Amino acid sequence: MSERAAPFHCPYCGDEDLRPHEEGHGAWECASCNRAFQLKFLGLLTRGLTRNDVVGGGT
Repeated sequence: MSERAAPFHCPYCGDEDLRPHEEGHGAWECASCNRAFQLKFLGLLTRGLTRNDVVGGGT
């Protein structure tokens, strides 16, 4: 089993100085902008990926 993924940067200011927040699972705090936020994985999409590329470069 692998470890949980951690955010690489703050979604508000973009800084990388993040620490786990004491509020619970998935909660992080940014030392740069002094904000706390929480991340949550919602699940996988059932429709999968679709591409809208035109094959052959039509005119």
